[in-house]
Amino acid sequence: MAKICVVCGKKPLSGNKISRRGLAKRKGGVGENLTGITRRRFLPNLQRIRALIDGTIQSVRVCTKCLKAQKVLKAA
Repeated sequence: MAKICVVCGKKPLSGNKISRRGLAKRKGGVGENLTGITRRRFLPNLQRIRALIDGTIQSVRVCTKCLKAQKVLKAA
């Protein structure tokens, strides 16, 4: 099952993790140097819940933002 919210379609985003060494100039150093850039993924906060969808109870993955906004009805 993909890491996608069934309500809003939120999915993983990609970005960079930047590694630096040295002390910043504003802290009294000679400056920071980049030593590496690595790709990384920002995953959505998904929760697996039992929800009432079209009159039937289904197990779905929903992000916490949709849960908090009550965009999906939890099964009793």
